[in-house]
Amino acid sequence: MSHYHHLTIEEREQIFLMHAQGKNSLTIGRALKRSPSTIYRELARNQDTHNYSPAKAHKLYTDRKRNCGRKRKLTDPESLKIVQHLFLECHWSPEEIANRLVVEHHQLQISYNTIYRAIQNGTFDQQNQKATRKLRHRGKTRHAKGYVEKRGKIQISHTIHERPLAANDRTEIGHWELDTMAGKTGRACVVTVVDRKSRYTLIGKAAYKKASAVTEALLKLTSQLPIKLIKTITPDRGKEFTAHQEVTEKTGIEFYFPDAHAPWQRGTSENTNGLIREYLPKGQDITASDREIAQYTSQLNHRPRKCLGWKTPYEVFYDKSLRLI
Repeated sequence: MSHYHHLTIEEREQIFLMHAQGKNSLTIGRALKRSPSTIYRELARNQDTHNYSPAKAHKLYTDRKRNCGRKRKLTDPESLKIVQHLFLECHWSPEEIANRLVVEHHQLQISYNTIYRAIQNGTFDQQNQKATRKLRHRGKTRHAKGYVEKRGKIQISHTIHERPLAANDRTEIGHWELDTMAGKTGRACVVTVVDRKSRYTLIGKAAYKKASAVTEALLKLTSQLPIKLIKTITPDRGKEFTAHQEVTEKTGIEFYFPDAHAPWQRGTSENTNGLIREYLPKGQDITASDREIAQYTSQLNHRPRKCLGWKTPYEVFYDKSLRLI
């Protein structure tokens, strides 16, 4: 820790008096218990035609101090525009933004802590909407301790313990996790399917959270890809998946169900749903059109992930390399 202290206005007044008396820097320094070089620099830096003014010298000091130090990166309009676009419009987290900039060797290099501080101090606030509400875990509710799942049980074809090792170990593309996300009770929901290895996600809208509507949406989603890229599906035990055997008969895709009350066995789907909630908030009616949902899906699949070495799900799923920024 430095023991150096800047000159005070009182010390500058003493320098003025002793300098006016003809005292040299060595004498003034001894009287103030300061280094002679400190006194010499103070006089040389702040004299105007050999006249030294303590008030003017102190004002110059405060002006210099205000302008010293590193410039804040987000004071640069271009840097602010890049980070603001990725955070507010693309829904990237501060950590995703910071690390993807590194991966792309972008000229802007910024830490995620700097972005978090900017969010907290209101840099990205828009009108009456605080940017902190854009963070993933904003006021997110969790089940209370002792919560018991009340949904009905369904007949299952295979358990998760029978699932191929390649699915468990995430060693190949084509092993998916399935879930639904409800809006308002009794209304439309979305069906989400996410690849365990690449985190590539498919999202489709169902008219309501019933087996028939969910099955129809799932068949529509699986038809978007070659059947060889959909080898297994791991859903939860919700009653909306009671018609899973119908999907197997039509497509040949086998379903593997997790243990009861074990959401961690489908962690990829749970985490992905948390990201999707940034577009479709919990408790709100799902009025988004198919086009809007397709846009959300595209943004999600082109968003860098920490677990993928800051590559995007699209890059991993299709084995491609893109430039996003």
